[in-house]
Amino acid sequence: MPEIPKPAFLVNAYTDPVLVRVQGRASFTNSGSLKDFFTEMIRQGKTRFVLDFQQCASMDSTFLGVLAGAALQVRRLTPPGTLTLVRVGDRNLELIRNLGLHRLATVDAGDFELSFDGGGAQVLSEEKKSEIESAKLVLEAHENLVSADSANAAKFQDVLAFLRNRVDGR
Repeated sequence: MPEIPKPAFLVNAYTDPVLVRVQGRASFTNSGSLKDFFTEMIRQGKTRFVLDFQQCASMDSTFLGVLAGAALQVRRLTPPGTLTLVRVGDRNLELIRNLGLHRLATVDAGDFELSFDGGGAQVLSEEKKSEIESAKLVLEAHENLVSADSANAAKFQDVLAFLRNRVDGR
């Protein structure tokens, strides 16, 4: 069995498109840094992003919701930006399609030609978030998934209700 790489997001913000390599498991525990990265890059005027999933071992719904949020953000730009997911593999492609992200992002399941310059890449560091900040991140990510595909409302209704109560302090 191949070794799973340590979870990380390697980014090269100095290319066009901006490149992000998803390494290891992409989950609620490390998605906050990626969300913050997308927000900052868009604030700086970056509009095109390519995410490389070749080394992505697995991903959860929070990570996918962060991607949905980024895709929604870049689509609202004038002119609209792009989010392209490449080398996703069969299992990750199934998850992307099941949650409707293929409608928001360009998905290339084949052998997309990608030159990822590791020399210019940086690892996003994950800041420790409070329990409420983490709950807000997960809530927003799942609300993004509902925005991506209304069928996700039924899939995540219990999670959404729990998180709304948690965030509202009830």
